[in-house]
Amino acid sequence: MFAYRHAFHAGNHADVLKHLVLIQVLRHMALKDKPFTLVDTHAGAGAYRLESKEARKHAEWAEGIGRLWERRDLPPAVADYVAQVRAFNGPGRLQAYPGSPVLAMQLLRADDRLRLYELHGSDVPLLAEQVAGRRETGVMQIDGFTAPRAELPPPSRRAVLLIDPSYEIKTDYAKVLTAVREGLERFAEAVILVWYPQLQRLEPHEMVERLKATAAARARKGWLNVRLNVLPPDASGFGMMGSGMLVINPPHPLHATLQQSLPVLVQALGRYDGASFRLEQLAR
Repeated sequence: MFAYRHAFHAGNHADVLKHLVLIQVLRHMALKDKPFTLVDTHAGAGAYRLESKEARKHAEWAEGIGRLWERRDLPPAVADYVAQVRAFNGPGRLQAYPGSPVLAMQLLRADDRLRLYELHGSDVPLLAEQVAGRRETGVMQIDGFTAPRAELPPPSRRAVLLIDPSYEIKTDYAKVLTAVREGLERFAEAVILVWYPQLQRLEPHEMVERLKATAAARARKGWLNVRLNVLPPDASGFGMMGSGMLVINPPHPLHATLQQSLPVLVQALGRYDGASFRLEQLAR
């Protein structure tokens, strides 16, 4: 049940998209003086050594962050993302990749709350070590799909909820939908980010359509959906062609930011002629 380890995939094309969007959302939330809470439902180990045997097995980072690392002609949001990865590595070459918890620590202010959920017994101690010493931070070895009930609404009435399971278990699709519905019932103003894989299966498409309908009915500021396609379908029908992020109650500038950034990601990360992006929104 807990076989998935993100260390095998750290820094790949899906992480690039997910973390670029997350950084821009956190930047926007920090524009107001009032603190906010970030809840990460599947936090993983927090950070990953790219020279570990797990990361070296498929070296997925080389086709993700590795393709952006030396570039200097990047639009502001992509440059910001790469700068955050550089800040974690320090001077020199790319050796490690910061997961969502570490990126959040680099961007959150002292009074912003960080709530990290992770079930994998091997990852929890590593995660706790990464965030040790930061106040207003909690690490919970609990099912992250329960986080909306536990964390929303937050004390400051400002929240970002990041939901990014592995989807290796098909029931994750239904659980994501339930978690989003519970989150919006409890706090309709929450900014909710849902990462999903782009597969040759119906489940991701059906989940996203249901999430859009839920957001249209319950969210205060609509939704934004972004998809990045970088690989062709493989013969087996099981390979991941790309990924997407559905953002509920998105910051107003996010659409324009992604419109500027996505063509560069397609050019840099695309590995066939059909590489593309899709950006759509329901704004209020």
